[in-house]
Amino acid sequence: MKMGFSISSTVLFSILLTFLLFSTSRATSSSVHHENFVQCLLHHQSSNIPNVPIYSPNNSAYSPIFRSSARNLRFLSPNSTKPQFIITPSYESQVQAAVFCCRKHSLDLKVRSGGHDVEGLSYVSDVPFVIVDLVNFRKVTVDVETKTAWVQAGASLGEVYYRIGEKRKTLGFPAGFCPTVGVGGHISGGGFGALVRKYGLASDQVIDARIVNVDGKILNKETMGKDLFWAIRGGGASSFGVILSWKVKLVAVPATVTVAIIDRTLEQGATDLVHRWQFIADRLHEDLYIGVTLFVVNASRAGEKTVQAQFSFLFLGGAHRLLHLMEENFPELGLKRNDCTEMSWVESHVYFYARGRPLELLLDRDPVTKSFLKIKTDYVKEPISKAGLKGMWRRFMKGESPSMLWTPFGARMNEISEFETPYPHRVGNIYNIMYIGNWLEEKESKNQIHWMRKFYRYMAPYVSKSPRSAYLNYKDLDLLGQYKNGKVSYSKARVWGSKYFKSNFNRLVKVKSMVDPGNFFNNKQSIPPIN
Repeated sequence: MKMGFSISSTVLFSILLTFLLFSTSRATSSSVHHENFVQCLLHHQSSNIPNVPIYSPNNSAYSPIFRSSARNLRFLSPNSTKPQFIITPSYESQVQAAVFCCRKHSLDLKVRSGGHDVEGLSYVSDVPFVIVDLVNFRKVTVDVETKTAWVQAGASLGEVYYRIGEKRKTLGFPAGFCPTVGVGGHISGGGFGALVRKYGLASDQVIDARIVNVDGKILNKETMGKDLFWAIRGGGASSFGVILSWKVKLVAVPATVTVAIIDRTLEQGATDLVHRWQFIADRLHEDLYIGVTLFVVNASRAGEKTVQAQFSFLFLGGAHRLLHLMEENFPELGLKRNDCTEMSWVESHVYFYARGRPLELLLDRDPVTKSFLKIKTDYVKEPISKAGLKGMWRRFMKGESPSMLWTPFGARMNEISEFETPYPHRVGNIYNIMYIGNWLEEKESKNQIHWMRKFYRYMAPYVSKSPRSAYLNYKDLDLLGQYKNGKVSYSKARVWGSKYFKSNFNRLVKVKSMVDPGNFFNNKQSIPPIN
């Protein structure tokens, strides 16, 4: 980073002060503080690039940018805390400057790559803060010869899938279903989807990374050292620095894959089918993924509800082979040839997200209406009995519009040690459950969240224990913890830390203590240091 102003920086600095910061010519102590922060930013970015866009609440673009990739309406109310500034960098030195200047001026730094953190931790804070929004950090560079890609942290999963498919239809990347999720956070927390049984997690594919540390320096795999490189691949990189980009291995996929979706209600035998699924989903051939999504829907009789189980298939091969595997392993579901569609791997992401839409939907970063959200998660190690399922359905139908996504593991996930990366939920887990509550009116929030917490308590006998595990990418602030004066209490953090990371939590704390002993990079569930 070059120290000092260029002429263009000085000119832009004056413009910024005029249009962004002052409504009168009288400078208050706050505006002086703002002036110093903006001056710091311009002073510490490289002089041979355009100046970083900076937005304050007085700028007309501030609110649209703030809301653009904030996914959870629970944190977009008029009473929600808002940042002092939003910065939208396009160059690495601009991110370096933001880290340096936030630290210098005691401003909390939040970094947003996609905005899907359901507790809003990338765009809310209890103390004065600045958002670095990586919406312009979206370059995806695919090398088909080495079967690798460099992916900037602000790229969405959809953009990654599209760019890979653009280059080679027989290359893929194992990550999540939702194409609007940003890779910066998704990969750093693990990241799983329909290729999880074949290839493991998104974070398992990382072979290099670029990260800005607390001193504003850019580190790669070699210069950050093995401990930090281990920590950011599943431990939540936001606890350790700002991820700029990931280098990932791409994986082999066939030119043709087969997809299918089968819906069954309780009246159509869903209980028996879901019960059977638990015994085979993690033991099927690694090329076959069958996920289950559960919804509450209206029954045929007016005013009555039922549960619908949706079985989603991705098979790495043709329909004929899929039908043979299903006849051998799960004939009860009754999959038929006309249920199946053959397509390319990249096209399957549109199929599962919005059937019938063009492939270019993957490039749309905001195609759906935002809603109020609450999410929880569990891991299941033993199949739930039919009696247990029936009790679950009765309580599930008392929710307004709940859903659950059950993601099967096994195969490759059983082959990777739980200590290989911070993500520990490998062998012994049949499937992951994501509980989803979403609603459209703020007045419903109290009842919806209360129902979700009650249902989660009910599920305790059926899921993992000692600890009851959770998935970092489905953050849940209901998990025990303490957050005072902008800092995480280590003694309380161990409670939720063991749920997310099991025994890997202690190693993450050691890494944090080495690389960020002052705990500059922090949120309500970040890794705390021990000084």
